[in-house]
Order: sequence, then C-alpha cells, then structure tokens
Amino acid sequence: MTDIKSLINKQRDYFYKGETLNPEFRLKALRALKEGIRKHEVEIFEALVKDLNKPGFEAYATEIGFVYTELNEMIRKLPRWVKPKRARTPLTQFKSASYIVSEPYGVVLIMSPWNYPFQLSIAPLIGSIAGGNCAVVKPSAYSPHTSSVVAKIIGECFDERYISVVEGGREANNELLNQKFDYIFFTGSVAVGKTVMEAASRHLTPVTLELGGKSPCIVDRDTNIELSAKRIIWGKTINSGQTCVAPDYCFAHKDIKDELIGAMKKCIKEFYGETPCRNPEYPRIVNEKHFNRLKALMDSGDIVAGGDFNEETLQISPTILDNVGLDSPVMQEEIFGPVLPVIGYENIEEVIAYINSRPKPLAMYLFTRSKELERRIVERVSFGGGCINDTVVHVATSEMPFGGVGESGMGGYHGKWSFDTFTHKKSIMKKSFLIDIELRYPPFGDKLNTIKRFMK
Repeated sequence: MTDIKSLINKQRDYFYKGETLNPEFRLKALRALKEGIRKHEVEIFEALVKDLNKPGFEAYATEIGFVYTELNEMIRKLPRWVKPKRARTPLTQFKSASYIVSEPYGVVLIMSPWNYPFQLSIAPLIGSIAGGNCAVVKPSAYSPHTSSVVAKIIGECFDERYISVVEGGREANNELLNQKFDYIFFTGSVAVGKTVMEAASRHLTPVTLELGGKSPCIVDRDTNIELSAKRIIWGKTINSGQTCVAPDYCFAHKDIKDELIGAMKKCIKEFYGETPCRNPEYPRIVNEKHFNRLKALMDSGDIVAGGDFNEETLQISPTILDNVGLDSPVMQEEIFGPVLPVIGYENIEEVIAYINSRPKPLAMYLFTRSKELERRIVERVSFGGGCINDTVVHVATSEMPFGGVGESGMGGYHGKWSFDTFTHKKSIMKKSFLIDIELRYPPFGDKLNTIKRFMK
C-alpha cells in the first residue's frame, strides 16, 4: 500500500512552494485533466460496464458528459472567480479599502463512492484544482475497474506531489482518515459520513459531506399522470436505482394512485421491455450484499410490478410495491435500488408531518399543477434540493449548488459552488497612513456619545 503519510507530506511541501496559487497553473491543470479524460474515454465506458453494466448513453449523460460540462464551466469562468472581490468598508474605518481573497485550503482528501464512480471522483477534483489545492483522491473499492481508470488518468496528468490516487478498501480509508488534511470532501452513506466527520474533528478539519437518505416523492391528484409516472420511473431506474437523489418512496393521492401505478407499469415496459433483467442496457446491482438486501426489502408490501431478479447478473427488475406500511422495513432505510413503495394519501398535512418527522432528505419531488401546494411544500419541508414535476435533473446544472441538509449532508458544490467549497474566504482591510481617527484610542472620556452617533 502507498505510504500515505509520506505522500501527504510531499503534497504539503509542494503546496507551500506556491505553484498552485497561480491561476494559469490551475487552468493548465484543468485542461490537462480534460485532455486525459478524452484520451481514455473508451476505457471509462468499458469500466462502467464492468462495474455496473451502465449503458453508453447513461454513462455519458450522468458521468463523462457531466464532468466535461463542469470542466468547461470552470475553465471559462475561473479567471473571474479567482480575482479578489471588493467589499464595502464601514464609515468607522475611514480611510480604508476592503476585499476578499479566495485562498486554497492546502492538501485535501476527496473520498468518492461506487454508484457514480467516475463523476463523483472527478467533479469534486475539478473544484479542488480550481481552488488551488493539492489533492488525494480515494475512489471506491466496490467499483475497481473505474477506480483503476481514474488512477491511470490522474497518474498520467499530474505529479503525485500535486494530485494522487490511493486505491484500496477499508484499510486504506482508515489510514487516510488518521492523517491531517486541510479539507475533506466525502460522498457516501450517512453511516460512513459520521465516521469521516468524527475523524475530521480530531484535527478540526472542515468537511463537505454529500450523503443520502430517503428522498420522498409526492404526486398530487391535480397533475399530468402519464408524464409524472414517466419521470418518476426514469429517476428511479437510472443506474438501477443506485442514485443518492433517486425518489425513494412515493406518496400518491388516493384518487389517482391506481392510475399512477398503471402508468408506471406501462413506462417500465416501454423503457426495459417485458424482462428488464435480460435487457443489456439495464444496469446491475453493484454486489451480492446489496443485491440480497434489496431482495429482502421486496417483502415489505404487495409486488404489483416487477419482482424479478437474476442472481447471475445481479439485476433486479424495476419493482413497485403497494400496501406498504410506514413501519415496514422498506420504509426504515434508504432503498438505493429499483424498488419503489407507493403509498396512498388523502390529507397533505399528514404527508408533510410524516416527512418532517424523519431525517431531512437529500432530495424532494412534487408533481402538481397547484402553485399553492408547491409553495406549501417548498416552504414547510426541509430538503437538500429537488424538482417540481420532475426528478433528479436538479443536480445536472452548474448554475445551482448541490448538497444536503441535516443528516443528508452539509456543504454544496457544482460550478461556482465547487470553487467556493474548496477555498477559504480571507477578508482583508487595508488602512491608509494619511488619516488616523483618534476616536478609537484611550482615554475614552466623553467619547461614548460620539461613537453612538456612528454605530446606531
């Protein structure tokens, strides 16, 4: 295994040489990364098939193409973002000038998961590079083929003193978390996120935690049922449901619940055919452990669609559950697979109360034509981000931050927010020698009334 402590020391020494502070150095690194990805694009596709059986379109749309979009945004706008930002100075500090400098943290750790193993390794790295940091990237051992390609690309593009990849399993994770980093960016489960935060606290290291949770979907009776069903099934079955922002469970108004389920069943057949587990474009579950966990959760209700599985390929067909109790096993943990409980409701206030009684979700989806219901949900339910009349697509933009709240995470990134995440905002006030106001200096005497006039 890599001598991790020695590697971090090398990166820290390199960082203090100041090369990464130069905006041109950062732009050159971003362009090199983009070229490295283009060079190995075919290998990335192949690795994603081996790890998760991702079809080419899905792999490009959700992983490779997403990364290109982030890179292009950063390359285009970084020269403006790195400039110091002027700030207003209070009259009490006359004569002064104030400004804010975005400075890199130093040596950062990026820990990525297996479900989007390319995108979730490289997208945070783009923010780290733009911010001027050195970085250690730790991809998941559950997606070994993609992790290997990530290591190959980064190894060819960068000196390990600047950016390096550490592969391995739990032992490597533990060794990394025992070290002192200047920032940690983690994407993964809530349970592991708590471990990461605990380790970071020993060094008072700031963290971004991109976690997950049970993201609810509400379907009002006043909606386009066919299109709602289509968008819900699409969001639920991307990557075979192994998406942190996938709709986890669905509350459907009792007046349209059966019609909605019928429309969902129709969409599953249109998307993946009569036998999804034999469809070469349908992704698989990452490993046997998760496969068996999902099979067990399917016993939590009546299977009204799907329920088939292939133990050899680790595929589970998109499965809809009806008559699911709120205390059933499938409602107690994040599903992270192609199983969707659909629960009828009559009173939206009871739905809001239920969601608010649970840990705050990473995503929230509402399908309705009612602006009043939209306002009520957005105002009264706390969640990381979400969509009105769609699912998942809110994460696919560089114009809004993506991140969780409460147990679904902390911090956000994408676009400008990635740059902000990986930089400390250093406030500077520059005073003039031409004027010095005596008011602030002792003895104070009768100066109190004077200062009150300035600081009411």
